[in-house]
Amino acid sequence: MNLKQLSQLLGLSQTTVSRALNGYPEVNEATRERVLRAVKETGYRPNKAAQRLATGKAGSIGLVMPMAPGHQSDIHFGEFLAGLGEEAVRQDFHLVIMPSDPDDEVAALRRLAISGNVDALFVAYMRAHDPRLAMLKSLAMPFIVHGRSFGSEPDYPYLDIDNETAFYDAAKLLLQLGHTRFALINGPAHLDFAIRRKNGVVAALSERGLTLSKNCVSHSLMTDEQGLIAMEQFLQMPERPTAVLCSSTVLALGAIRALNQAGLKLAEDISLIAHDDELPLLKPENFSVPLTTTRSSLRAAGARIAQRLIGTVKEIGSYPEHELWKAELIVRASTGPAPR
Repeated sequence: MNLKQLSQLLGLSQTTVSRALNGYPEVNEATRERVLRAVKETGYRPNKAAQRLATGKAGSIGLVMPMAPGHQSDIHFGEFLAGLGEEAVRQDFHLVIMPSDPDDEVAALRRLAISGNVDALFVAYMRAHDPRLAMLKSLAMPFIVHGRSFGSEPDYPYLDIDNETAFYDAAKLLLQLGHTRFALINGPAHLDFAIRRKNGVVAALSERGLTLSKNCVSHSLMTDEQGLIAMEQFLQMPERPTAVLCSSTVLALGAIRALNQAGLKLAEDISLIAHDDELPLLKPENFSVPLTTTRSSLRAAGARIAQRLIGTVKEIGSYPEHELWKAELIVRASTGPAPR
């Protein structure tokens, strides 16, 4: 079925049906619901090429994905993309992914923007003083940042979680339990979220006159293997930490394996708090000792970014320039009093 046939079936003009499908506010809600019901019943799908000619819109949002030999994929980004994709499907938008050499990302974003294949862009894995921001702000195209860029003026649209407060609160809980020797198993040092999480721990410790030793901070890709390696190194210290914060439940998985291999008990010998991105295959409550976590859904963040981008392209709804989500601190069994 094409647009003309759908219009004849409904007894509406093609223009009205098209505007109803594209979310134009001048179409009343009853008509829009009637059109959408007919679309569902008939299985009608808009012709993207014709839609693009009529509206000047590609009906797509895009990202550049760094790819190179040895460049590892990330389970966390996959969860984010799942949320973004679900919302794109719901709104009948396409998701365009452009692979790029990691050193060519800025130029690749520009090429994608001028290709005519996308209406809006988003970027993730934000870095301190991120060079992508200046280029994005120079484009006449909507964009949103997932995260922020530490040290840069926040004059760009973003959605982020309050990483600093999340790890400040987590460290405060451990301090209240009597811990004074802390370690942090963190993401890559140049990424914004890792910088802010470390700053949160440092701020909480400084209020008690304590410091976070450089020897007690690990920066790496967020894999279980790296969590294992970091915890093994901490356990070899003359005065090992009694409180460990992990930037991911994936890192925590490896860290706990190191504890088990050393014959140590979680929450008795060492307390541990991890950040939970709500990865469906790694639920903190299902660990042998349920994990205390700071929690914020990556899938929900992806869906929200898609909603904002698509809404901006369609010119429907109004959205805040900045969104800073608060992570939830959930106390379970992996935290206990400092050992004597």
